[in-house]
Amino acid sequence: MAYINATMRQCVRAAFADRCAYCQCSQNHVPGKLEIEHIHPESRGGTNEEINLCLACRSCNLSKSDRVEATDPLTQENISLFNPRTQNWNEHFQWSPDGARILGKTPTGRATIIALSLNNELAVTVRCEWVRVGWHPPQDQT
Repeated sequence: MAYINATMRQCVRAAFADRCAYCQCSQNHVPGKLEIEHIHPESRGGTNEEINLCLACRSCNLSKSDRVEATDPLTQENISLFNPRTQNWNEHFQWSPDGARILGKTPTGRATIIALSLNNELAVTVRCEWVRVGWHPPQDQT
């Protein structure tokens, strides 16, 4: 993996408002540092250009790994995963009424939720606590 300099890291953090591009968790609410993630993985020819980088929590980054596609559970079609640089989160996802789960509005959203385990048990439990104290869901979706 090629080195991503501090200036580029700062630009990516600013572009995503210190929030995971996938699950929308805020850097202020997680103990670990959000990571720079390659939307199109280096192992599949992705570059270190800013347009190919986003911010991701450890869970989303590990779950995504080198994937670029997943199966939409509704249509069973192989679909490209959500690209936070070229697609709008609100067009593909929404929060459940209780704010604890991410719901897919499109094949891309549904496939991404499954591939990245966005509604894993721990994430939902933590989001319930964030909702309880008024930290969640984010009011200014990216």
